[in-house]
Amino acid sequence: MGRKIFRSGNSTVVSLPTEVLEILQIAPGDEVTVIAEPEHRRIVITPIETNLPGVRQDFLEQVDRFIDRYRPALDKLAHE
Repeated sequence: MGRKIFRSGNSTVVSLPTEVLEILQIAPGDEVTVIAEPEHRRIVITPIETNLPGVRQDFLEQVDRFIDRYRPALDKLAHE
């Protein structure tokens, strides 16, 4: 299935078909690794597993909200 590469702001982008996202169980906002395999002229995109054993999903969501809310203060603390 062919896709076009295009510019979006300062980024170069390739759109991914919905059926591929569904098969890989990934969605916008999920993290992936992108590896170039020049010997085969190919790019490999792999989902990053974000589940942590023993950590509940609702706790991770609370941490994300905390970081979003207090990012300026956390950035300032990180640079002091």
